[in-house]
Amino acid sequence: MFRIVEKPVFLDFPPGHHLHCLLCQIPNQIRFAGETDPAAISARKWQRIAGLFDLVGQAQGNLRKLHFMLLPEAVLPLAFVDDALQAAERQLPHNSVCMIGLEHMAVADFHALVERFPADNAELLQSVTEDRRSGDIEGLKVNSALTCIREGDGRSRVFLQAKSHPFAGEETIDARHDLYHGKIFPLWRSQPTGFNFMALICFDYLYRTLYQSNIRQVIDHANQLYFSTRQRLDLLAVLECNPKPEHRVFRDVLHGFYGELLEAAPGVRDCITLFCNSAGSTRESLPLPSTDSFGHSAVVIHKNHKLPTLQLSEFSTDDFAGLPLCRLRFGTASRLYYFNLPVFHETDPRTTRMPLKVHHVYAADAAGGWHSIDPRGTNPAASAPDISDSQGETA
Repeated sequence: MFRIVEKPVFLDFPPGHHLHCLLCQIPNQIRFAGETDPAAISARKWQRIAGLFDLVGQAQGNLRKLHFMLLPEAVLPLAFVDDALQAAERQLPHNSVCMIGLEHMAVADFHALVERFPADNAELLQSVTEDRRSGDIEGLKVNSALTCIREGDGRSRVFLQAKSHPFAGEETIDARHDLYHGKIFPLWRSQPTGFNFMALICFDYLYRTLYQSNIRQVIDHANQLYFSTRQRLDLLAVLECNPKPEHRVFRDVLHGFYGELLEAAPGVRDCITLFCNSAGSTRESLPLPSTDSFGHSAVVIHKNHKLPTLQLSEFSTDDFAGLPLCRLRFGTASRLYYFNLPVFHETDPRTTRMPLKVHHVYAADAAGGWHSIDPRGTNPAASAPDISDSQGETA
């Protein structure tokens, strides 16, 4: 059962001013049994992530204003979680949030990781403990995400969550080696400025049963938040390692989320949805040839923001084939996108400012670092959307 748990945090964001996000669309090497040198693969993956923290730590230009840093699903090896937390402590500014997907791990390893941070994960710890006591689940793997929050006073807090629904490659006919289904999902309520945000892992955004859907739970909870406090869900981050990021099922959920087709949804109307996917070269780690495309991370906001339509080599804007929304759509290449998150505002005919601006696009260099590039340059990866009818999957 999908359960949202509110978590108060101290993030002294500037009131009335937009926040900044670094969305890291980097390659991910998908792991399989029988690897020749798994330790070397893990080390390479960590070195790529460490370079991102180094870039943030240098705080060049307006990167010093960073508030949110997003990395894809299943990108950080368990062996380097401590290194990542130390890097976050050292490199991230106060009042900032880093969300990162962890590689699959055994239930026991996930349980041990949660036990290290009991104060911030009490409900999750209770849930995993009860699940291990009630059934034979030791053979299950956990697809999880870690959120490190650097509060305004410098304190670091660590939150964990487990994916609730697997894609086809994470399921097996042997139930003892299936994917563990997470049940606890934090909703962070930052004070004193009242900015509220959540993270989901890929198919958690889509999953539904005869009785409920995850995204409906999010909408209902956000509406109750609005009715009781006049606050909203301001940001929803979706971490992906998805070869079909523009499958029609994602479009359907976005339509329902922003469309308000049957009833008003003031709790999510002005929510910013961020899809952070792995770069297109992730496909090279798959054992079989495929025409599927990773990449195409995106920023989605309500149509009332009136984002103008444009087409550049590194990104474009559209309405996702006629939906009541505005979408900033990125290409498939390995890139870091630094942009501002639109502030809430009512539509005003006198408003002339664009609600969302891309401040920098970074590409990798030969030395393993990152350099800012002109988004108007030539990049064939920013191709037209492909709305497929085939079954969407995450890798």
